Amino acid sequence: MNKDILYKNPKTILNKGTGYLSGYTHSLNPYTGCSFGCSYCYVRQMPVSLFREGEWGEWVDVKNGAADLLKKELQRAKKKGDVTIFMSSSTDPYQPIEYKEKVTRSLLEVMVQDPPDFLLVQTRSPLVRRDIDLFQQMGEKVRISMTIETDLESVRKHFTPGAPPVNARLKTLQMLKDAGIPTQATIAPVLPSSEAFPEILKTLVQRVCVDDYFMGDGSGGKRTKRLGMEKKYEELGLQEWYEPNAYKIVVDRLKKIFPAQQIFVSQLGFEP
Repeated sequence: MNKDILYKNPKTILNKGTGYLSGYTHSLNPYTGCSFGCSYCYVRQMPVSLFREGEWGEWVDVKNGAADLLKKELQRAKKKGDVTIFMSSSTDPYQPIEYKEKVTRSLLEVMVQDPPDFLLVQTRSPLVRRDIDLFQQMGEKVRISMTIETDLESVRKHFTPGAPPVNARLKTLQMLKDAGIPTQATIAPVLPSSEAFPEILKTLVQRVCVDDYFMGDGSGGKRTKRLGMEKKYEELGLQEWYEPNAYKIVVDRLKKIFPAQQIFVSQLGFEP
């Protein structure tokens, strides 16, 4: 599918951390829109998508001059106190357009020269491995949070056909681990998975975050309901995975493999 790519000239790049991200001083989005187009993405129900022509996943705005903006805004923000950044809250910083545009990499280059107190990079893309050299320079001031909602590729294809395969993400976690980059696996939102899922993750990470539609979509699950997600679970005959306590299935499985202090639920798992 051809994507509608537009180039915009934003006036700002850092946004105040609020709501679910209130633990951060700022959020940072290199792009507007996301070509992965995941069926459950809560951003589909936000103004940035609702008031835009074209379906979510069919368009992406590239932010021109993002690095120059960040350099100025980061300097100003640091004069006021600690700066903690969540990248990204409403897009994937490593979606396919990043191969060509390198906006995310340009932002990281700024942060290597003038580091924030903490940066969390939230992605589901193996492309994040490209920037290992920059992450290594940031040391403990960065954490890569890799979304892996399930270990079952058939489930992944049903819910997120445009997103990277599960095995590619697992291999990327291994590469990040080997490079000494702080990482976590983020099972968010919880999708149907196998009992072996925790065993797979155990060799790759020492930190796991579990979140679902009801805790993590910013509306108690209302946005997700409007997207018709329950029907997708019914199509698989896995309705028991779509209810407020379903995340506990995964948490209980994780507890058999991981120490309790390495398991985080919802917002706590994303905190700086």
